[in-house]
Amino acid sequence: MPTFFNKYYPVRKILFFLGEGLLIFISVLGILVLFSSWKIFLIDPSEYTLRAITVTLVFQLSLYFYDLYDLRKPGTTADTFIRMMQAFGVGCILLALIYTLFPSIIISTSIFWSCYLIICASLLIWRSLYYLVLERKLFAKEIILVGTGETAAKIAMEIKNNRESGFVIGALIGTTAPIFDHGDIPVAASLADLHGNPRLSGIERIVVALDDRRGTMPIADLLTSKLRGRIIEDGISFYEAITGKILVEKVNPAWLIFSEGFDCGRMTYLVKRILDLALAFIGLSLSLPVTLITAILIKLESPGPVFYRQERVGERGDVFSIIKFRSMRQDAEKDGAVWACQNDNRATRIGGFIRKVRIDEIPQIWNVIRGQMSFVGPRPERPIFVDQLVQKLPYYSLRHSAKPGITGWAQVCYPYGASEEDALRKLEYDLYYIKHQSFFIDLLIIFRTVKTVLFQKGSR
Repeated sequence: MPTFFNKYYPVRKILFFLGEGLLIFISVLGILVLFSSWKIFLIDPSEYTLRAITVTLVFQLSLYFYDLYDLRKPGTTADTFIRMMQAFGVGCILLALIYTLFPSIIISTSIFWSCYLIICASLLIWRSLYYLVLERKLFAKEIILVGTGETAAKIAMEIKNNRESGFVIGALIGTTAPIFDHGDIPVAASLADLHGNPRLSGIERIVVALDDRRGTMPIADLLTSKLRGRIIEDGISFYEAITGKILVEKVNPAWLIFSEGFDCGRMTYLVKRILDLALAFIGLSLSLPVTLITAILIKLESPGPVFYRQERVGERGDVFSIIKFRSMRQDAEKDGAVWACQNDNRATRIGGFIRKVRIDEIPQIWNVIRGQMSFVGPRPERPIFVDQLVQKLPYYSLRHSAKPGITGWAQVCYPYGASEEDALRKLEYDLYYIKHQSFFIDLLIIFRTVKTVLFQKGSR
C-alpha cells in the first residue's frame, strides 16, 4: 500500500477520511447542543467541542485499527456494519478509560447512545456512497499506458485490483497484443492514432511502461505530447508511487542512480538514533513483566537456554548476533539451516505463542541499544541465506545500506516470508523504504506494527 507521502495519494481518500471525522464530530456536537442548551454552547463552546473531538479521535482510531480505512477492496454493507460495531465497541472501552482519567469531559449515558446511533447511521450512508464512487471509478484520472508487456501488465493489474489507486487506463499503446486481459480498453499502435478520438486524445497523463526501450520508445510522439503540456511518466516510478514498492525485476541501474531518494542524511540518521534509544528504554521498561514471565515459561517447558543467538547480516554487510527468546526445540536445526515457516513444527507450545504475538522479538531491543539494529528497517537475514539471495535476486545487497530493524515496511505490507519468492516481494518494499526513509515513515511503520501485533495480522 502506498504511503500518504506520495504525490498520487488520491485527494478523494483524504476527503473521505476528513469527511468521516467531520460527520462524527458534528453528530456528537449536534446532539450535545440539542440535549443541553444553546446558550451554554454560545457562551463557552470549548467544553462541548472538546467532548466531540475526543469521541471523534477515539472512534476514527478504532476504525483504523479494524482496517476500515483500507478500502482497496471494499466489503459489503453488512460486513462493514459488523466491523464498524466491533471497532466502536473497542472505542467505547477506550472512552470509558479516558472518562475515568478525565471525568470533566464525560458525556451522559442517554446523550452518548443518541450520538452513537446517529454516528452509525451517518457513517453507513457515507461509506455506501464512497463505495459507489470506488465501484464505478468516479473521479478517477485516466492515463495512457505505453507498453503491452510485463511492466504494463503489472501496472494494469494494480490499477484493476486496487480501487483506491485513483487511476483508470484510457488506452494502451503497443505494436503487439497485450499479454494481459485488457477488457474493453482500446489498443493503438501509436499515440498519433488516438488523435481521432477527442476523449482519448485529451488524456493528460502518459505512463511509459516498456520492457525494453531500445528501438521501441516512441520518442517523437512523447516529445510532441510533452510540448503540448501532457505529463510523461516512467512506468517504474508510477508503479512505485501507487503501490509503495519498487518493481525490482524491471529496474535498471540507471533508474536507481538518477532516482530521487536513497540519501539518508546525517540529520535523519541522528533523529532516527534518538528515536531508537527513546523507544528502546520505554520498551524495556514496559515489557519487563512480560519478559520475566516468558523467560520462566520457556525454562519450565523445555531444556535449553532462554535466549537464542543467531548470526545475521547488518548494515554494510557486517555480521552480528541477534538476540531472541528461544521459541524452538534446542535441536531445531540439527539438519542445517532452513527457512522459518508458518506453523513451524519445530516450535514449542510457548514458542508458537510468543512468535504469534511477537514477544520473541523483545530481546532485540538490546541490539537496538548497541547500535546493531534500529526499530525500523529491513529485517536482517542469516548469512547463509543472504549469500544465496544476493546471487539470485537483483539489488538484494542494497538492503544492507540501511540499518536492519525489528520491524519494517516489508513486515507491515507483506507480513509473511518463507521462500526466495517471498524474499523478492519483500525486497521490493525494503528498497522503497530505503529510498524514502524518514522520521515520518518510521512513525507510520511503528504505528502499523502496533496494529499488527494487537490484531495478530501477519504474525509468523
